[in-house]
Order: sequence, then C-alpha cells, then structure tokens
Amino acid sequence: MGKKNCQVTEFCLQGRFVGFVLEDGYQIKLLRLETVEGESWIKLSKEARAGLGQVLLPGDWIEVCGERKLDTQTGAVKLKAYRIRLKAGVQTQIVSLEAKVSQSKKKPACILVCQKSDCCKRGAMEVTQALAEGLRDRNLEQEVIVKGTGCMKQCKAGPNIVMPDKTPYRRIDASVVPEILDKHFDTENQSKDAVPVFATVV
Repeated sequence: MGKKNCQVTEFCLQGRFVGFVLEDGYQIKLLRLETVEGESWIKLSKEARAGLGQVLLPGDWIEVCGERKLDTQTGAVKLKAYRIRLKAGVQTQIVSLEAKVSQSKKKPACILVCQKSDCCKRGAMEVTQALAEGLRDRNLEQEVIVKGTGCMKQCKAGPNIVMPDKTPYRRIDASVVPEILDKHFDTENQSKDAVPVFATVV
C-alpha cells in the first residue's frame, strides 16, 4: 500500500472478542473482533499489547480504537489497534472496577504471568487463559486480575507465575491452575499443610 494511494483515518469499533491470531504458534499478531458488520481482523500495535492489562476471553465485549488505512486504488483496508478496553454492556469494566476500588479502598490483587517468548513456547498463553477462566468461575475477576509481565529470569523453568502473596511457581501446566487458585483463594477447602505436587514452588 503506497503512501500516495493511502488514506489514513481513525477508527473505534465495539464488538465481541473472538480470539487472537498467533504468529509462530505463540506470538499475538492479530485480534479477531465480531461486530454487527461482520468479523474484523485487527493488527495489534506494541502499545495495544502492552496496555491489555487483563486477559481477554472469547465473548468479552470490547472497544478497539486505532488507525485505519485505505488503499484508494484497490479499496483494501488495514486496521491497526492502539487502544483496547474491556467493556461490560454500556459501562466499561474499568469504570466498574474503579468504583469497587473506591468503595473498598483496596486495589485488586494481581497474578503475574511471564509472557516472554521462552515461557510462551512452554504454554504461558494457555496458563494465562486458564487463570482468567478460573478466576471468573470463582467470581474473583473483580478482586484478582491476571497481568502479563516481562522476563522473570527463569526462562528454562517456564511457564512462570507469581501469585499475589509473592509465591512463585515454575513449570506450570494449565491443567493444574484450578488447584493453585483453590490453594490461594479458597482456603476453607484446603489443608494448611498441603504441599503442591503439581508445580515447583521456589
């Protein structure tokens, strides 16, 4: 798409998150968004990927804003996202979360997940998804968020996560995420002396 034939405008779309298109099996390249006009595939800028903060699940209602490039000769359109916001109906979850925080005067707890290439190759994306789904199943999505981070310096022991109480886990598999969540957030049903055999605690 040559610059002379390129018309650049801004766009802002709302719709249902369908999923990501991955490159090399683990790197997020495109976002699939279902709107009333059909499905759009939107390239993610570095700013958009860094600003995601919370994990998106298929079916989430989101708002995507960015740059729209139109090739005036061919009619081809390319979309590039610079900002993504998770929404719940008319009110964004960001606003809802801020209201809850102001009422309780307590910030949500945060589970950190390394999302550098070595950890992603070992299944960090699946672990991230399992954490988000597990928190929703336990109605904890407002109290606990999942956040992707840079390298935790334990590349060969990935995927790596750190729980809100600073407990790190190495070599995590998505299948054991429910046990980890129960251990940290559902203590009534867990023995205090229980030692997890499903992951390495450092």
